[in-house]
Amino acid sequence: MYDYLIVGAGLYGAVFAHELTRRGKKCLVIDRRDHIAGNIYTENVSGINVHKYGAHIFHTSDEEVWQYVNQFASFNNYINSPVAVYKDELYNLPFNMNTFSKMWGIRTPAEAKAKIAQQVAELGITDPQNLEEQALSLVGTDVYTKLVKGYTEKQWGRDCKELPAFIIKRLPCRFIYDNNYFNDRYQGIPIGGYTAMVKKMLEGVEVRLNTDFFDLIKDRPDIAEKIVYTGCIDEYFGYKLGTLQYRSVRFETEELPEENYQGNAVVNYTEREVPFTRIIEHKHFEFGKQPTTIISREYSAEWKPGLEPYYPVNNEENAALYAQYKALADAQGNVIFGGRLGQYRYYDMDKVIRAALDDLKALT
Repeated sequence: MYDYLIVGAGLYGAVFAHELTRRGKKCLVIDRRDHIAGNIYTENVSGINVHKYGAHIFHTSDEEVWQYVNQFASFNNYINSPVAVYKDELYNLPFNMNTFSKMWGIRTPAEAKAKIAQQVAELGITDPQNLEEQALSLVGTDVYTKLVKGYTEKQWGRDCKELPAFIIKRLPCRFIYDNNYFNDRYQGIPIGGYTAMVKKMLEGVEVRLNTDFFDLIKDRPDIAEKIVYTGCIDEYFGYKLGTLQYRSVRFETEELPEENYQGNAVVNYTEREVPFTRIIEHKHFEFGKQPTTIISREYSAEWKPGLEPYYPVNNEENAALYAQYKALADAQGNVIFGGRLGQYRYYDMDKVIRAALDDLKALT
């Protein structure tokens, strides 16, 4: 009945659906949720586009991908410049001269480099055995204690001494006064929200929401010649080799009767004792002037079935298990596995689109 059954209406699935439809293929897109756009879904509440599954800032240095998304949306000039709260102190992120000046009362790059080098030398760590030692050997005691340790432990749900060193391969320090979190040439938020962008990508494509792939394929095993699957790769195979690990996120969202709650879109809370990792104030992504504001507190959580999987736990054990599942996936002649769940990889949005476009090229 269809040339392609596309499982998941997120970015990877939407790119596939758009491009295959443009080539004259008949596609059906399904999603078990009640909306399109996956985790970049935005919902308009009181005139504010709320990022329901956490903050998503589009950024890329890939000009082809930038031109591609601009077919479906106009982007504003939002620059991501988060701040971090540690106890009663406020710091700019990423680590840059504004951060170091506030932390140590210094002014020049030479002073900042000397301070970090002094702290690293005093620690004498030559062969880091865990994440804590790795981070300390990169940025010294002060930056690690105030801006890395608590936040990382909340994100992973484990003490930094229990996490492998390779998780933090580098902690970039900028010795310039620049609060732009990303180095990419292009950056912004789609005006009108991500849902409108994905809706345009799916124009002319049949979409069924609240539809479970396994129920559908059980009833209609011959519904399509090929499948594009963007769900969890281990779930596709019935977890028969074991379950891959993820971190999940829980959100507490509320509308407040004030125009401006925190003065910034993203504020990280780096103390371990503060239970949430950050607060998002959604209106600031689009320079909103609405009379009320909407904030979301984010709580990192261990994933279990029934929760949304967000971040793959990329340790050696999971990498080995994924390699086994990938071997099974490669043997599936009519199924393409894509996206962060299908490929068990943490993708930025531009990398999802790049992967989809590259996988489409392989079809021709």
